[in-house]
Amino acid sequence: MNSASAATTSNTPLKTGNNPQGYSPLLNPILIAGCVILLISFGVRSSFGLFQLPIAEEFDWLRAEFSFALALQNLFWGIGQPIFGALAEKYGDRKAILAGAACYILGLLLSALAFTPGQHQLLQILVGLGIAGTGFGVILAVIGRAAPERHRSMALGIATAAGSAGQIVGPPVAQMLLNSLMWQDTLLVFAVFIALSMLALLFLKAPTPDSSKTQLDEPMGKVVARAVRDPSFIFIFLGFFSCGYQLAFITAHFPAFITEMCSSIDPGSIVQSLGVSSTSTLGALAIALIGVSNLGGTILAGWLGNRYSRKYLLAIIYLLRTLVAAAFILNPITPESVVIFSVLMGALWLATVPLTSGLVAHIYGLRYMGTLYGLVFFSHQLGGFLGVWLGGALYDLYGSYTLVWWVGVGFGAFSALIHLPITEKPQQQQSPAAMAL
Repeated sequence: MNSASAATTSNTPLKTGNNPQGYSPLLNPILIAGCVILLISFGVRSSFGLFQLPIAEEFDWLRAEFSFALALQNLFWGIGQPIFGALAEKYGDRKAILAGAACYILGLLLSALAFTPGQHQLLQILVGLGIAGTGFGVILAVIGRAAPERHRSMALGIATAAGSAGQIVGPPVAQMLLNSLMWQDTLLVFAVFIALSMLALLFLKAPTPDSSKTQLDEPMGKVVARAVRDPSFIFIFLGFFSCGYQLAFITAHFPAFITEMCSSIDPGSIVQSLGVSSTSTLGALAIALIGVSNLGGTILAGWLGNRYSRKYLLAIIYLLRTLVAAAFILNPITPESVVIFSVLMGALWLATVPLTSGLVAHIYGLRYMGTLYGLVFFSHQLGGFLGVWLGGALYDLYGSYTLVWWVGVGFGAFSALIHLPITEKPQQQQSPAAMAL
């Protein structure tokens, strides 16, 4: 076999007679390993809202002080996303994920020892970088490269659903631990969980798909520069902002919002039959319900993304989110309305992720997907920073979350509209000869 044919073979996804759909034999272990890491990483991340009241009560902090710590977590999650994506593409996926896990573990361990707002805020920067290294940007890029084009949206949807599964497990586990342990000990337990998740790296090694072969010759800087000058990339970037705002605000503030604003749980009600006897427990259940509902929502979004225009699907999702949030805040907050809202919002929760990441891969290619999706995700986390921080700041100012909800409604409507002018065509790659001119 000559060198040219060898190179072609090494870059072509493996197929076997037992694998008629064209998946590489490595894809299933990659998908499972990626799902395990995402489940644990997002399980821990989705539970931070439950720490707000215990920590604020112990140290007598304002709501905005803890909110700013979580806002910094979201911001540096976004800042770290393109950085870890670039590290993965230069030094390897496993090394980038290990570096992220190290930041995550160190941030959790030191947070357990912190006792001032400034210390918590500084350490949440580390946690945010840890989430970036163990989250969607790096993991979805690995899975995206391993999956053939016709199955890519579905594979990304399954992986995104694993993050939702973490949201199902994380808050109830955190609440159970907080009921029996100090919040500091709960953070230590979570650090152990993150460390154990790194065992999945043994199976996380992606082949390079054939569609990336022609992109290997083009430098990252040229691909990124061309993308950020493209109006469609700007539209995707801006549209993802509201997703981050809504998700981060709800994750950080919804448990406290329910605890303080929801009417009491009636004896014999359907909600009580679920084992919920207090509004604080309902807050944890609401986050878990969002995760349960989102399991189906993200997988359905991935399936639809293989068949229909991703930009129109995204516009529909943002419009539906806007309507659900507006209807919820316009009506009395009851245990039943909380459950209904959680199920409906959950179906739309991370449904944007496989569609947005798939759209980036479709237009700009797979070679630098981690970096490009990381840049788009930075916008998501800018929205997350604003949602978490503004939630605490306006609550301290007005004693209510109502204004923050309506800001989110406005952002959602904006995102629905800005996806419409996206040009959903693969961008032409430059050949080595063209780059030399």
